[in-house]
Amino acid sequence: MPNSQISIYTQKEQGEQWLRRYRGCLPVFACVLGFTETGLIPGISAAGRTPEDRKYTACADAEFLYYGPEHKAQYPLPPLAAGASPVLISRAVFESLKIPIHLFNAGLPQAPAVPVIDLGGAPAQCLSGGAAMEITTVHHLFERGLLWGERLAANIQQGYLIVGECVVGGTTTALAILTGLGIDAAGKVNSSHPVCNHAQKWALVQAGLEKMKGSREQGEINFQSQIQNPKLILSEVVGAASHREVSQIQNSVDPLQLVAAVGDPMQVVVAGMAIAASRSCGVMLAGGTQMLAVYALMSAIAQAYALSWQPEAVVVGTTRWVAEDPTGATVDLALNLGKSSLTPSGKTPPLLATHLSFADSRYPQLRAYEQGFVKEGMGAGAACIAAHLSQDWQQHQLLAAIEAQLERLSTASH
Repeated sequence: MPNSQISIYTQKEQGEQWLRRYRGCLPVFACVLGFTETGLIPGISAAGRTPEDRKYTACADAEFLYYGPEHKAQYPLPPLAAGASPVLISRAVFESLKIPIHLFNAGLPQAPAVPVIDLGGAPAQCLSGGAAMEITTVHHLFERGLLWGERLAANIQQGYLIVGECVVGGTTTALAILTGLGIDAAGKVNSSHPVCNHAQKWALVQAGLEKMKGSREQGEINFQSQIQNPKLILSEVVGAASHREVSQIQNSVDPLQLVAAVGDPMQVVVAGMAIAASRSCGVMLAGGTQMLAVYALMSAIAQAYALSWQPEAVVVGTTRWVAEDPTGATVDLALNLGKSSLTPSGKTPPLLATHLSFADSRYPQLRAYEQGFVKEGMGAGAACIAAHLSQDWQQHQLLAAIEAQLERLSTASH
């Protein structure tokens, strides 16, 4: 086993190979910020105590990640019912290891107070309406994702790209995408709550998919034209694939159309980035449920639009609080991706997790993670995996660095 601090839950051999290959290498971190009005539904998410707080979670996390605890934030970290933001974990590692950070705004209600790359997206409406985003926005964001994936990978010589996210309510849009792609995901996703609100998520997803189906039956969506369209949009970016005829979609739904109906702006950007980057370097999708949905989306898009990518270069990296969440079924969900006709040769991505524990932390906000609060976000799990891989950090080093961030934050805010 290349590292005793990392567990591999699926595709063990491929996961071990990936870890061996990137041992001693430093990653580049890209974080894609997005927003869905799904996140404003009372009780849907614990990433911010009230719906009003949750409007600013991504801006607050981005600001903290970029500037650290001493900076007087325009958007302070939102109060949580319990726990502390996972951005403390990411910041502790990226600051100590001097890992380069690139922040992308895929569609936020307001501009973050940090240097971000604006992708020209828009926030998504609630997925329950079955019309979350304009299809033109989805095509545009996918194209930008491909472009930036290629750009970031071009500057990576030996290392790999970590792609993280911040989307409040994103596990619910993930459930919608997975279900829409025909993957059995009900009752298997995670949430920021200690006990996952499966029934609430499922009711929203059912409503959104029903509405989408209704629009299609009324002929409001012309699938043939939607399938041809991205070929024109993507022709400059995709290169070789643009010369081939677009392959017929095997699923009854165009994956980009599915994102427009029930997704969020982050998903399609990360899918594009990871598809393009996988062609020339390793990629770690940083997160749990949301990144499994992105992986499924990558497979479906690559198949639908005949795009080349390297599945063996891609892993999903998270925390053990997600991988071993007793109120979700992350490992089952990852395995179900392999049962879908959308993943290449029935492949499941390697699911990796850091062993990080807060059981012995002196801070109750961190110990709350052990009770099932928060769990993951802002690339926290992948950041720890990167620290294990590049510097062989052990549990005590991680804990000390994270507690130091929290200490500095509480000193700065008094």
